[in-house]
Amino acid sequence: MLLRLPRIRKIGHSIGASMPPSNPASPPIRRIITGHDGSNVAKVIMDGPATNWKSSSPGTVSTLIWSTDRTPADISVGATIEDLGGRILGTAPPANGSRFAVIDFPPGNSGRMHRTETIDYIIVIAGEIDMDMDDSTVHLKAGDVMVQRGTNHAWVNRGSAPARLAFVLIDAAPLGIGHPVTGGASPR
Repeated sequence: MLLRLPRIRKIGHSIGASMPPSNPASPPIRRIITGHDGSNVAKVIMDGPATNWKSSSPGTVSTLIWSTDRTPADISVGATIEDLGGRILGTAPPANGSRFAVIDFPPGNSGRMHRTETIDYIIVIAGEIDMDMDDSTVHLKAGDVMVQRGTNHAWVNRGSAPARLAFVLIDAAPLGIGHPVTGGASPR
């Protein structure tokens, strides 16, 4: 049995506003979740648009794809599971967990310096973007990948086209420096 994704409450918008299932300013993201049925047969258990998105600054859209709240992650058998992409999270993943999101950055976005106590795997899907750090900048383009290890940074799109990046943040041991973004907090 194929389950369709439920409509998810959106955050980062006016309270009481009617929200579309996807952000019309960004291309839709098809999200496919696999698992096993009660007979241990591998199958697709969710297939549909990722709808849990938020926008904390004009044109920047973060869409949560999936999260975990422990390591090792729970991948129990069964076609009826919690939609872990439907949770309301801040920038950092849950303690001992992970957060997988796709973020769209419009041209001219103003980044905000922040850091999380995480190891981040980043894939540039489309466009180009700069990651500003304390005293340096790295330029990334579609196809580039980065492993970020708890560094202070800001994402800035200085180009003329939108940039889309995939982020996997995994909780890490605290560095004990600065003021990291933790829990449900956001750098904005």
